[in-house]
Amino acid sequence: MNRAAAHYPRVSLYAGMLAAAGLPLYIHLPRFASVELGLDLAALGALLLALRLIDLVQDPLLGWVVDRWPNAQGALALSAALGLSLGFLMLFTLPSGHSSILRLAAILVLLFTAYSLGTILLYGRSASLALTADNSGLLHLAAYREAGILAGVVVAASAPAVFAELGAARDGYPAFGMALAALALLAAVLCRPLWRRPVRAAQALTFAALRQSGALRLLCLGLLNSLPVAITATLFLFFVQDRLALDALAGAFLVLFFLSAGISVPVWTRISRRAGVRRTLLWGMPLAIFSFLGAALLSPGDALGFAVICVTSGAALGADMVLLPALFSITLTQSGLQASLAFGLWSLVGKLGLALAAFAVLPMLAYFGFAPATENPPAALAALTAGYCLIPCILKLGAWTMVWSLPKETSSS
Repeated sequence: MNRAAAHYPRVSLYAGMLAAAGLPLYIHLPRFASVELGLDLAALGALLLALRLIDLVQDPLLGWVVDRWPNAQGALALSAALGLSLGFLMLFTLPSGHSSILRLAAILVLLFTAYSLGTILLYGRSASLALTADNSGLLHLAAYREAGILAGVVVAASAPAVFAELGAARDGYPAFGMALAALALLAAVLCRPLWRRPVRAAQALTFAALRQSGALRLLCLGLLNSLPVAITATLFLFFVQDRLALDALAGAFLVLFFLSAGISVPVWTRISRRAGVRRTLLWGMPLAIFSFLGAALLSPGDALGFAVICVTSGAALGADMVLLPALFSITLTQSGLQASLAFGLWSLVGKLGLALAAFAVLPMLAYFGFAPATENPPAALAALTAGYCLIPCILKLGAWTMVWSLPKETSSS
């Protein structure tokens, strides 16, 4: 048991390394690709959706591979870290100017594949990495894992601004890529003991078993709930810099948002142990809805108002990040199902949400004439406000309704 407890900081480190290829990539990529690489926003949105089509086959296949060869998990984890290291370095050191979209696509395929493999391993091995495979043990593991993810997100989201402030060239992006590459290599070395733990036996995953266990409904919930976060992540820098005219505070707002999420994780974990996961989600999701509505009412230059929005929406994100994957893991473990293939599907719906968000909102902004870092017409800024605030509010309300429809006995999980 002590040996398992010693693994928890490694779980956080590996999760933090993976986190840099999640939300922060979607936060920085639209601006980096449009401003630094000279790519059109509509073309970038179409590219991200096309890459997600690869995941329709790739993520479940990676999950099947992890389940099929459990003794190879160490080599697979190392491959994921090395792929992220190389991908980060190649992406953010692309030369300025009009870069080939095919070259960008190849790099993103490498990054997304490595991210999928690492994420499937980390989540699919929850029952093996937890102190105990009961609900409390899985929630405890989830708290460490999601805390690591949020720490990684905070560092990755704010790092380019920090590097730029220190004098790094090209808004700090090349230095950012080199730092992420080094982090991935460090995690690959320090986290090797994680993958030596024995894998718990489980029955093969089938569609019927997925449906009967209730996991299929949770996959649908995961997809719908990922959309508001994906849209706001994609448009965050545009909203802060072009709608609120608070360019200098963009990095600070990102740090505040994810710090709030990180601080809220142990709070939501403790509440869920007392009230149940379902009821805790029903309490946490309205925070996001009110935050989206509040952001729509802000005026340019309202730094204090947006800081409050960052705190409340960050706390809502903390609930989503720790409780939904834990609920999915609990459902799989209680049903005795293999988790890696299932979390391959979970990874797929999360990334599909990010791609659908980019495919929907980036062309919409282009249609209304929005262009980053320029003087935009009122119609373009109104479209940006609708995309960042109102559309996520509607989607989050739909996700809250789905949680409400979950069986009440699920709350005991």
